[in-house]
Amino acid sequence: MPKYSKPLMSTKTEPQAGKLSPDQSRAARGWLGWSQDEFAKQANVALRTVASFERGQIIPRPNNLAAMRRAIEAAGVRLLFDESGFAAGIARGDTTGEVSRSPPTARRDRATNERGR
Repeated sequence: MPKYSKPLMSTKTEPQAGKLSPDQSRAARGWLGWSQDEFAKQANVALRTVASFERGQIIPRPNNLAAMRRAIEAAGVRLLFDESGFAAGIARGDTTGEVSRSPPTARRDRATNERGR
């Protein structure tokens, strides 16, 4: 097996502002019902790239990460980022406005109280 002097992919695993995160990737795939193989095909990247990224082992090269993000967004999933630009979750592509910070149970309790008045 040949040895390479340079890594084939970036090996940095720290979160990067404005970039797709492994958690977002897994969540989006789950929401879309895609396997890692299907996601790799949709993004036109190697299955190994998707699998290693989602395990937190690598951050793909910028062109592959951009292709993965485009595939997710083209399928109707919006990536959410916090005020600092770090990954905060996913939403339907047609979601607009701010994401609520209150927990779901608090919103449900408030709605119940308002109807009961």
